Amino acid sequence: MVSARVLQLLALAFLGSALPARVEDDYYLMVVPQSPVLEMGTNFTATCVIINTSEVTADDLYWTLSGTTIPKEQYTKINGSALNVTVPITSEKTEWLFCRCQKKNTLFYIRNEGKLIHGIDLKKGYVPGKPENLSCMAVQQGLYISPTFNCSWQPVGQQTDTVPTLYTLYTAVLPSSGQPSHETKDNSIQVKLGDIFPHHMTLEVWVEAHNKLGKIESEHLKEDSGWFVKTDPPSDVKVFSERSFPTSLLINWTHRIIKERVKLTYQIRYRQNGTQNWTYVPLGDTASDIKSFRLQDLQPYQVYETQVSCKNAKEGHGYWSNWSNIVTKKTPEDRPTSKPDLWRIIAEGDGIQQVQFICKDPVLANGRIIRFNIKIQDPKDKVKNGSLEWKNITRSSQGKITDLKQIDLADQKYVGVYVTATNSVGNSPVASLFITAKAHESEHAPVEELKVLPHRGQLWLEWKPPNSSKLVSEYVVEWVGSAQTDWQKEMRNTTRTAIKGHLEKFVCYNVSVYPIYHGCIGKPASKKAYLEQGAPALAPVVNLNDKPGRNQATLVWTEIPQGRRRGFITNYTIFYTSGSEVHNLTVPANTNSYTLKSLSGNTKYDTWIKASTIGGSISSFNHSFTTLKYAPGEMEFIVVGVSLGFLFIMVMTMLLCVYKKDVIKENFWPQIPDPGESTIGNWLPDYPLKAETQESGLSGISVLDVDVCDGKCVFEEDKASLPLKKDKYLSEEHSSGIGGSSCMSSPRQSVSDSDEGGDMADTTASTVQYSSVVPASSGYKGQTPNSQPQQALFSRSESTQPLLDSEENPDMLLQEASRQSPPRRPRFTDGGDPAGIAEQQELLEPLDFCPLGEDSEQDTPVDGQAADWLPAAVPPLSSYMPQLGGYRPQ
Repeated sequence: MVSARVLQLLALAFLGSALPARVEDDYYLMVVPQSPVLEMGTNFTATCVIINTSEVTADDLYWTLSGTTIPKEQYTKINGSALNVTVPITSEKTEWLFCRCQKKNTLFYIRNEGKLIHGIDLKKGYVPGKPENLSCMAVQQGLYISPTFNCSWQPVGQQTDTVPTLYTLYTAVLPSSGQPSHETKDNSIQVKLGDIFPHHMTLEVWVEAHNKLGKIESEHLKEDSGWFVKTDPPSDVKVFSERSFPTSLLINWTHRIIKERVKLTYQIRYRQNGTQNWTYVPLGDTASDIKSFRLQDLQPYQVYETQVSCKNAKEGHGYWSNWSNIVTKKTPEDRPTSKPDLWRIIAEGDGIQQVQFICKDPVLANGRIIRFNIKIQDPKDKVKNGSLEWKNITRSSQGKITDLKQIDLADQKYVGVYVTATNSVGNSPVASLFITAKAHESEHAPVEELKVLPHRGQLWLEWKPPNSSKLVSEYVVEWVGSAQTDWQKEMRNTTRTAIKGHLEKFVCYNVSVYPIYHGCIGKPASKKAYLEQGAPALAPVVNLNDKPGRNQATLVWTEIPQGRRRGFITNYTIFYTSGSEVHNLTVPANTNSYTLKSLSGNTKYDTWIKASTIGGSISSFNHSFTTLKYAPGEMEFIVVGVSLGFLFIMVMTMLLCVYKKDVIKENFWPQIPDPGESTIGNWLPDYPLKAETQESGLSGISVLDVDVCDGKCVFEEDKASLPLKKDKYLSEEHSSGIGGSSCMSSPRQSVSDSDEGGDMADTTASTVQYSSVVPASSGYKGQTPNSQPQQALFSRSESTQPLLDSEENPDMLLQEASRQSPPRRPRFTDGGDPAGIAEQQELLEPLDFCPLGEDSEQDTPVDGQAADWLPAAVPPLSSYMPQLGGYRPQ
């Protein structure tokens, strides 16, 4: 610690002596070191020194970095005029570190503010890394190697913009002592070694990386100059084919550089046209100085692509040149060395199998197949000497045998077919196939648990061999789709394979696996599959199966054709809506009709169908329909129900009328009372009615023998009793039976006739008619009426008011009247004497015109002056009075 303190003091003393006079005069603070370059990830210590003043001490100083005050924990006080600070270097960006003075003496601070602050710019960077993978190359230029040297290397480590790393390339041609150098910022450089390339001399090359934080050298390359040479590829490459050598090609080439400068070795590669994999000729076969080579073990009648490259023949020296241009050549034809691939398509009808034979070229056709030779063992043909006749069929453009032959397998288990392929050189081996009759297919078991799945752009098949797998010679994988039939053969021990033929997306393929039992075809196992599924290309068409009902409608939709499905239909989704509410339901893929239920009547619905696959879906156009207001038969049911109800009411009404005719008669056709049999005359308590009836018109009338004065007394007495009682006292009989009236009294109501039985309990509210007596002529006050009896007119009343309770109960009224009114002396009595009757009429006439309204104020008139109190003209009196009760039957 003491030694470090001493070193810092010595450093400060040196810096103080090294400061120029101008700095001493301009500043009171100084930060050292000046303009430092700092390594990332280290700690940096700076010192702030106070000079030219004693007004400030180290206690008045503080540090800021990028405008942020540094905590005092990072300060170190050296003495009263120096203060250290230590900061970590973590950010690559450039920052300013300032030393500042606090405001202790304000006046001094204001005068010298510019001298009390000082800062330094902190530049940061990384120590350069050691360059790696240094390589240099001299390329061919014409007939010589160019002296220009191209070197490149891989930088290591990081660098910043403020502290960049530079590279210097050093080259030396030994035994020369010179080391030319070339500096660059990049990781590659091109230098010139001289006027000519130094053949057969040693070259030493290295690169140095350096910046302000340090420097480092790469590994030194010290090799023969040929080690850095890269020549041009061979030129004039040619390939020849020879008919006598159908499995080989001859290659020739030249090179323009002389072997005295660079001795070369060559490399050859080839491949069949259309493939991506190259076959390389071993380097040992081309190590000598050659300019031609024969490629062998090639396939006849195949196109090959060939390239040649070269390099320094000295082992480990030089770089391989670029490959020459591709040269293409086809090998000659040869006799086919493999069998043709034979298959069949069978169409059945009416018990006859129509067979189409299909044949592919042999895998090793070794030339162009001109024709196929076929012979068929038909049971109907007679084979001579055990041999079959061959039939030559020209090869079609599709590589199929187009001959169709109908074969009836009724008598044979199978029919044999034999085919060979022929090119310009010869015939292929014989391929055979035995077509089995349908009745005997069950003898050959199929494969088990066949699975077909798409994977990475291919259809993969997996199955289990049949139980009799030992008899299986091979398998045939067949796929049929979009009018295309193709197949491939697999070995007998195969249980998993991929279809190698061309498959299209969104096409449904029927994939079948046939086990072949030594030429006999076994029963197939089949599956449908898609290489890739998408949304259907055609939407189903929606219609109604029949007219919609009130609460339901049956939808039917067309099935999407197989070629337009583009995948397996997983389900159908039915949408239907009325207004803004949308309903949906899902049905299985094998459904093409559905009945919508719980619909509203007389409502318009829009419906559509969405067909879905795992690759997408498509929706049909909308179909609209309107449900019925009434369900089928509902209107007829309502009409029939209403009709039956009406008929029931009519029948019940008729029955009611039959069984209740008496009650109906009493309510709708009441009995009209007979005034002639009325008992109104019996209502007077003191004078009973006559039992007998006179034949004379006035017989049976009882007339009260009262004068005007007596009438007045009667009215005055009646005022204390009920109006009904007053009417009873004024009532009188008359011979007509219609009912009379006393002097100035209101006409009486007649009681209704009683029923034949005379039952008082059987009463109704029937209407009765009343009558009044109206005089034919009236006199005036003070006039004497004519001596002749005036003729009275009867006017029948049309009133429908019922009789009073007093009329219905005359006995009660008579008892009450006997208690309240004194007996009256009758003035007239019944008699058969006509003179008496006339006298009674004469006495009754003035009583019919007594003013009832003035009986309490008018004096009793004297005899002979009864007419003096009558008004000059008296209108006919009303024959009605209000009734309070009903009537009693007579």
